[in-house]
Amino acid sequence: MQSPSIVWFRRDLRLRDLPTLSAAATEGDSAAALFVLDEHVARPGPRTDFFLSCLRDLDERLGGRLIVLRGDPVVVVPSLADRIGAAAVHVSADYSPYGARRDATVETALRAVPLVRTGSPYAVAPGRVRKADGSEYRVFGPYQRAWHEHGWRSPASTGASTVRWLDPSDVVDRTPLPALSAEPPVKPGEDAANARWAQFLDESLEHYATDRDRPDLDRTSRLSAYLKVGCLHPRTLLHDLRDRSDPGASKFRSELCWREFYADVLHHRPDSAYREFDERFNRLEYDAGPDADIAFRAWCDGLTGYPIIDAGMRQLATEGWMHNRMRMIVASFLTKDLHLPWKRGARHFMDLLIDGDLASNQHGWQWVAGSGTDAAPYFRVFNPTLQGEKFDPDGDYVRRWVPELRSIPGRGVHRLKNGRPTDYPAPIVDHAVARLDALDRWAEIKR
Repeated sequence: MQSPSIVWFRRDLRLRDLPTLSAAATEGDSAAALFVLDEHVARPGPRTDFFLSCLRDLDERLGGRLIVLRGDPVVVVPSLADRIGAAAVHVSADYSPYGARRDATVETALRAVPLVRTGSPYAVAPGRVRKADGSEYRVFGPYQRAWHEHGWRSPASTGASTVRWLDPSDVVDRTPLPALSAEPPVKPGEDAANARWAQFLDESLEHYATDRDRPDLDRTSRLSAYLKVGCLHPRTLLHDLRDRSDPGASKFRSELCWREFYADVLHHRPDSAYREFDERFNRLEYDAGPDADIAFRAWCDGLTGYPIIDAGMRQLATEGWMHNRMRMIVASFLTKDLHLPWKRGARHFMDLLIDGDLASNQHGWQWVAGSGTDAAPYFRVFNPTLQGEKFDPDGDYVRRWVPELRSIPGRGVHRLKNGRPTDYPAPIVDHAVARLDALDRWAEIKR
């Protein structure tokens, strides 16, 4: 009889299109399904609640055979491998800074038991696409062309029955999953992810190229949280779009590529999660002190006096999600109107976003702040009023999230021409003045 394997789930909470299962099936006739509840995963917050809900869904799909163990993976994984006489531990490769360090340490601790990496959370694994001289890409356009030329595998034909799952009843230190602090606003799990993808294909993809920047319209895929935890793989989405070249499909492929580009950048520069990619910006002057803290709190609470900013921040606080155009607008306001460090905003986003992905979040913020790879020029400062009028032309998005302004009709809600309600704050900064201040600070670091 062959020795069993371990399938260690992390950012791949699904059973369909999971190459790890195919690899485990070739290793032996049975496998233990493992999830390690370590401190890095179990931090309380909206993202953890969504992750745990998706983990519960995975356990149900496995017939309750998921072995959840609490502790340090460096101790837990080798211990379980020893107890069941595992032939191998199978994982999807993790390219995040924490995940890569953890896996390298676990691999050493396993000794003679191999840690087999098959697949990753990406259609093209970070580090795979390089320039002709072997260096990494720092600009999106050339990366995207190389990414398309490289291509990706077809989805793996896998499911719950791909391997025979071991009964975990005799694992005495198995632990129940923690209770949720709140029910996530998005339906969790693999079936929900595939249903959302089918709905997007049917109802919104044809409008995606033209309407994706409109927060007042529900035309985005809303798949980011599912992609983050691996309920759905980008390879599946790309396969479903393989015969489509219409503008909506092309733009959606491009947005998936941005996700992979930022993962590639972080893979090559893990320090860029917390430091300026462009080191010139280490010299940029940001505000600090009590007044800066008050401004930051107003931004977090959606009380800046700029309707489009406040609507976005209140959506984030309520749904744990924010439209991508809004993420850019509120990030520009924090860094270039309030003159606060992008890291403060990025940290707030990661605390609240259920789709919070380190690579996309940190580098999205650096793109807006001007310090990132392939960044928007620092002198590009979003005017929050004009952004509101352009992307929320009838004011519906603002009225949805800022109830104090619901009595103000049409696009006038962005300029409040008909008067500012007494229960809505005045602007905390003058955008025109703040913009000039931002440009002066940029000119200073250029010198």
